[in-house]
Amino acid sequence: MKAKFPIIKNFKIFGAISVLLCITGFVSLLLLPFGVNLYNLAIDFAGGTQIEFNMHTEVTAELSDEIAALVEEATGVRPEAPVATGDNRDHVMIRSTSLDTDQRAAVIAAMQEQYGLTDDDLDRNDDVSASVGSDLQQKAFLSAGVAVVLMLIYITFRFEFTSGLAAIICLVHDLLVMLSVYVIFQIPLNQNFIAAALTILGYSINASIIIFDRVRENLRISRKEKFEEVAETSIWQTLGRTVNTTLTTLFTVGMIFILGVSSLRDFTLPLIVGIVSGAYSSIFLASSLWSFFRRHLRRKA
Repeated sequence: MKAKFPIIKNFKIFGAISVLLCITGFVSLLLLPFGVNLYNLAIDFAGGTQIEFNMHTEVTAELSDEIAALVEEATGVRPEAPVATGDNRDHVMIRSTSLDTDQRAAVIAAMQEQYGLTDDDLDRNDDVSASVGSDLQQKAFLSAGVAVVLMLIYITFRFEFTSGLAAIICLVHDLLVMLSVYVIFQIPLNQNFIAAALTILGYSINASIIIFDRVRENLRISRKEKFEEVAETSIWQTLGRTVNTTLTTLFTVGMIFILGVSSLRDFTLPLIVGIVSGAYSSIFLASSLWSFFRRHLRRKA
């Protein structure tokens, strides 16, 4: 397929767009060691209060939203989306940033008055230490680090080191774009971020490998062409698959975002951004970076 638009030759344009998309997430990470936090840290990372009630009825999405509004009215603090717990989903867990004694009493009184509950229906009323959040952060970074290293080893073994380096930079790009979204829209940063980030790591790398695999195939039959020309052709040959896969995934996740409860929206919005970013980096960055590293690193070697 003849390339209609020179992607690799316009790498500087796409690179500049990526810098703009990533800069907020990158700066937010740089500021963390200096005690400046731009994120809306949820209870999982910052610690806080959790209160659980036996509702004696199934906790539906509508009831969850109603309870969240009730807690906010009673305390002035917007909690995380209340979650149904228990075998019959008849308990509700309310999680929020740390509430003082008066605020907790206000929540309990409001729940008892609104839903006819008693003191016996209060199953839990305690704090979650920030140390738990710190441990969670360490495990999250460790999981991401191990995944990235294993991917680099796999891609280097299957293709070459320069392609692995390009793919890893694209993964970092996608994660920084996701972090930018968390900062800009102040989405609660909780365990959902870990799930979304690891999902995007796998999704994005798969799209890049598809293109890399086509580049390798075309190199075998186009030995006289320059690497940039082969890579350009390969991008366009796999473009339809990349776009179709992305749109199919976006349709499914988009329906969850539209129809799901607020807790699912907090998960699916960054996931949607990560999917789009993964497709963008795979198409417009991965092969261009591979070509760049192949040209410069091989020359030095």
